[in-house]
Amino acid sequence: MARRTSQPPLPEDFEEHILDIDVGDEMRASFLEYAYSVIYSRALPDARDGLKPVQRRILHTMNDMGLRPDRGHVKSARVVGEVMGRLHPHGDSAIYDALVRMAQPWSMRLPFVDGHGNFGSPDDSPAAMRYTECRMAPPAVAMTASIDEDTVDFKPNYDSREVEPSVLPAAIPNLIVNGTTGIAVGMATNIAPHNLVEVVQALRHLIKHPRAGVDDLMRFIPGPDLPTGGKIVGLDGIRDAYETGRGSFRMRATARVENVTPRRKGIVVTELPYGVGTEKVVERIKTLVQAKKLQGISDVKDLTDREKGLRLVIEVKNGIHPEALLEQLYKQTPLEDSFGINTVALVDGQPRTLGLKELLEVFLGHRLDVVRRRSVFRRGKAADRLHLVDGLLVAILDIDEVIQVIRSSDNAGAAKERLMGIFDLTEVQTDYILDMPLRRLTRFSRIELEKEAEELRRTIEELDAILADEAMLRKVVSDELAEVARTYGTPRRTVLLESAGTQVTAAAPLEVADDPCFVYLSSSGLLARSSDAEPPGAGEARAKHDVVVSAVRSTARGDIGVLTSRGRVLRLGVIDLPALPATANDPHLAGALPLSEFLALGPGERALALTSLGTDGPGLALGTRQGVVKRVNPDVPSRDEWEVVTLKDGDEVVGAVELASGTEQLCFITTEGQLLHFGADQVRPQGRSGGGIAGVRLGAGAGVVWFGAFEPDAPDGAVVVTVSGSSTALPGTESGAVKVTPFTEYPTKGRGTGGVRCHRFLRGEDTLVLGWAGPAPARAAAASGAPVELPPATGRRDGSGTPAPQPIVACAGPVAHQVAGVAGPGGSAEGPLDPTSRVGG
Repeated sequence: MARRTSQPPLPEDFEEHILDIDVGDEMRASFLEYAYSVIYSRALPDARDGLKPVQRRILHTMNDMGLRPDRGHVKSARVVGEVMGRLHPHGDSAIYDALVRMAQPWSMRLPFVDGHGNFGSPDDSPAAMRYTECRMAPPAVAMTASIDEDTVDFKPNYDSREVEPSVLPAAIPNLIVNGTTGIAVGMATNIAPHNLVEVVQALRHLIKHPRAGVDDLMRFIPGPDLPTGGKIVGLDGIRDAYETGRGSFRMRATARVENVTPRRKGIVVTELPYGVGTEKVVERIKTLVQAKKLQGISDVKDLTDREKGLRLVIEVKNGIHPEALLEQLYKQTPLEDSFGINTVALVDGQPRTLGLKELLEVFLGHRLDVVRRRSVFRRGKAADRLHLVDGLLVAILDIDEVIQVIRSSDNAGAAKERLMGIFDLTEVQTDYILDMPLRRLTRFSRIELEKEAEELRRTIEELDAILADEAMLRKVVSDELAEVARTYGTPRRTVLLESAGTQVTAAAPLEVADDPCFVYLSSSGLLARSSDAEPPGAGEARAKHDVVVSAVRSTARGDIGVLTSRGRVLRLGVIDLPALPATANDPHLAGALPLSEFLALGPGERALALTSLGTDGPGLALGTRQGVVKRVNPDVPSRDEWEVVTLKDGDEVVGAVELASGTEQLCFITTEGQLLHFGADQVRPQGRSGGGIAGVRLGAGAGVVWFGAFEPDAPDGAVVVTVSGSSTALPGTESGAVKVTPFTEYPTKGRGTGGVRCHRFLRGEDTLVLGWAGPAPARAAAASGAPVELPPATGRRDGSGTPAPQPIVACAGPVAHQVAGVAGPGGSAEGPLDPTSRVGG
């Protein structure tokens, strides 16, 4: 409930004065006063030291508090309180924000505050000032050096109880090195950071050549050097800014394409544009992906830490060109941003837009004035000291008489008057002599004083020379700038590019085209796809373990099947496979990946062959360990895996070949040394659930060691290679013997029969360890991968029956473990093989 109040009566002598003021005039005057206060006292930097008033007050206060780099840190709240109470009558948050920015290496090219604690990140705000600590960084010492030598003017603070510097001596060209940003009333400033070494070189050149133009200065300062590195694309806007004070340029992140996982490529960003944080980039990418404006990205991870620095990983989906995706990211995300230069700063208290040369000239003029005033101050100090030293020398030379005069005087005043009259001393010299301690009356003190006097005279001469000669004064400034560059300079971080390079066009689409290709399976279980549609050929120079045991034609965005020893076919997307260089005539599989990266096989299960998933063709022929043969219809279910044969207990598939014409010869080689071959037309196709039919008749304890299919009428003919050994020998210790026979020596037998003998065992041998049949020439490899020389092909029989096999030659270690043809069915290619991890029979 409102209470009724009564106004006290006015005094009798009260006179009412009403002043009529035009509201427009009052608003105009008040706004201009406010605008001037914002421009001069808050938002715009001084062109001489490049600091805003709050930044200048922070550095001056820290210097007064003695917070040098060699001292301990103090709480940031203590510095903020000192600045606010003494010099800056504004909110503590504004002061702390300015202090934090001067401590952030991603905000300033040369930080002035050495922060201890959480001073934030490009995405996160810092901790409260009661938690963080600070002290002056080494460059801040150079900004405040010689401030107590009458180098700059001081002015009263806001309550006129203290004084503050109107500008710092600033041995560092801070405005152009660290840049700045500020928004005033009706104007704003935005200056990009630059490299200290380059700026100093330009300043020293300008000292020697005052008429140098912008082109001459740009030989030393080619462009900004941003704290976060990255790239600057296009230099035309930079030149405009250096000439007129206004311009813009594009900043681009530093990114590279690399394998982030064995199966997937990614874009790794290590440097971002100035003022851009990782969270901003990640959020923008997620927004574009959700809106379906950006395709081909599977995941975005921010792996930034203190040890490795910035690391933003953008995983690219298979089938997408990373380079093309990176160009889209540059266009649609903050990975590429623009920076508008507006070089507005205070010159003689007035805001002006300055070009590069004007900025350097204003700083040079300030440094010349600072060095001149410092020289005058130091000369005065030296002259005053020399005056005292001369008086001391006079007193020491006549010390006995001086003592007698003092002792015979009635009081200090009389002693002072007598000394001044007798020795012709000034009042200052006399006071100093009277205050002198007795320890200065030694002989050594006299020598020290004479030496000091000589040094003081030399110093005064040097300072007089500097003050009298403008050229020498400019040389001193140049030498001091060179020392600053040596002490605080760092290498350039930002790369300057004339243009963005090659743009993405129709020749470089985002997605991988569905071009024809070949998919290879190596004997050691490596998978890869070619970048062209040519079948593999026979290369001369081959590396170890490069045998291609199966190859199938496909397209880059198609699917193929992988047949395993358990009779399963596993679907595999070709786009997931690594693409090999266009060397199909010599497939080396150097960039291939293990099959285990794509498919999960059971214990003891092996991948035997690759097969296409088309709906036409004669189908797939396979043979099992127990002598079963089967042709499978090429119909493909809409599943990722399915069985193509029903196996009995203990049976497994030992070989499989995708038939090309249906007229191939199917061939079995057993452990008994028997060989059977018959036409593929003798085996009728079955469905996927069929168990096959009898292929070869086996004896007790025997099994099939090899099954395959090929055209026997190849230009070079076909051969049969068999290797015998002992079933009781330890692996790697059997001696072994090999036999090579022309395939035409073996007659065709009916399906389901035992075939004919292809190998006669020698003493100590009872089984075949390896068999192979296919187009000649054939190659063999030992367990180490070294090639093994095979004997020449001989007839199947001579006068005494089957010729004896020959021991393997040039084989270090075990017997040959793999034989392959130059270009047999299924894409086999000659070359050495590692048997310990081979796939297929």
